[in-house]
Amino acid sequence: MTDSSNDATADSLTLACPHCAALNRVAQARLAQGRCGKCKQALFTGAPVELNGANFNALVNRSDLPVVVDFWAAWCGPCKAMAPIFAQLAGELEPRIRFAKLDTDAEQALAGRFNIRSIPTLAVFRHGQEVARQAGVMQGPQLKQWLAPHLL
Repeated sequence: MTDSSNDATADSLTLACPHCAALNRVAQARLAQGRCGKCKQALFTGAPVELNGANFNALVNRSDLPVVVDFWAAWCGPCKAMAPIFAQLAGELEPRIRFAKLDTDAEQALAGRFNIRSIPTLAVFRHGQEVARQAGVMQGPQLKQWLAPHLL
């Protein structure tokens, strides 16, 4: 006898809502159309999510979806140059990977936890574990190629 709920669970992912940080289980085939069960907003907006101390755990550590985090600061020229590239790829590659930004000035404890020494720094996380890191500005094609092994 086959338990169909196990089949459904195997094809679904747990991810946090970018609006309220509530955890949601969504079938992989329906990720792009997914809505939060709590706040009813779209789980993907095609734009990077702003990370902070309050939502980091849910969005990065508790998510089954890979997350690429842009560690940046408002005063950083290279960070400003990379922002539109990062945003454009969020629109192209979501929901195969979540795009998020963390302001290292506003969230110094989180930046320190990940030993961020230069910005911009990009880090890819899977189940809360850092699996890749790259410092410096990347152009769109270069960034897309770097992210390719991490996409769902």
